[in-house]
Amino acid sequence: MIRTELDAAGIRDPRLREAYQRCRRIAAAHGRTYFLATRLLAPDQRPAVHALYGFARHADDILDEPNPQLDVGARAEALQRLSDRFFSGGGHPDEPVLAAVDHTVRHYGIAAELFEDFLASMRMDLTVTDYPDRPALNRYMRGSAEVIGLQMLPVLGTVGDADEAAPYAAALGRAFQLTNFLRDVDEDLARNRIYLPADELAAFGVDRELMMWCHAHRRTDARVRAALAAQHQITREIYRFAAEGIALLAPRSRPCVATALTLYSEILDRIEAEGFSVFTRRATVGTSRRLRVAGGALLRAWGARIAHPGPRRSGAA
Repeated sequence: MIRTELDAAGIRDPRLREAYQRCRRIAAAHGRTYFLATRLLAPDQRPAVHALYGFARHADDILDEPNPQLDVGARAEALQRLSDRFFSGGGHPDEPVLAAVDHTVRHYGIAAELFEDFLASMRMDLTVTDYPDRPALNRYMRGSAEVIGLQMLPVLGTVGDADEAAPYAAALGRAFQLTNFLRDVDEDLARNRIYLPADELAAFGVDRELMMWCHAHRRTDARVRAALAAQHQITREIYRFAAEGIALLAPRSRPCVATALTLYSEILDRIEAEGFSVFTRRATVGTSRRLRVAGGALLRAWGARIAHPGPRRSGAA
């Protein structure tokens, strides 16, 4: 299967093939829903998506690697080295993830500023622990979530001008991340972070002290439950907007994105169904449900590929 994907993408160089395989293994190990959705893409699209995931994961690991010897300064230096190496070019023969993402960027013409914005938000995570309002959180999510959707857009393809689809792709990345923020409130508090607007929490009488109390006592205070329900509704609205952009994607990419949207939005369903008990359990969508959704989408994906085959690839990559 891996060889089929690489052959379909026209990737022939042995070192580059191994680099993409490394990224695929990273995606399979760390992004269950993400990796399942990528199986619905055409084989020639998958290696690039795995490379983009691998790069994002590499940066994220620098931030959250549980190594007490890595203080803020050491992590900042590691992020800067990653940035310097990424923007230096040169093919990165000794760094598989960078080699794969560099090839993907050049092949699809993905804008460099999207990676600049991404790394800027990663640096924010080193020192910023709270966000006073929605605009501040949106500035963070521009680099940490929206640009991921925009990086994917050239790989997914569009039926018209990509600029028309861009706001929807960015919104979907934002919706995915807001879902993570709601699901992972307790985990983020363990890292001293709150990724929810402080002023919107305060409207329900919630502050950092109360959130930490919930974290320590494994309970969801009624005020916190109401605040999380309001954040849940905001995220739902973003999903509704993002869903409108699926029709702007290339037909063969729509089943993948629709499946990812469905499964991730169902995490919101689970959070709500469990009474926003985010301090005692991590909301998930069961394996059987994920496979049912993906199974139906797989049939649609096959049909779309037959009716709308992608561009032919040369064997020179």
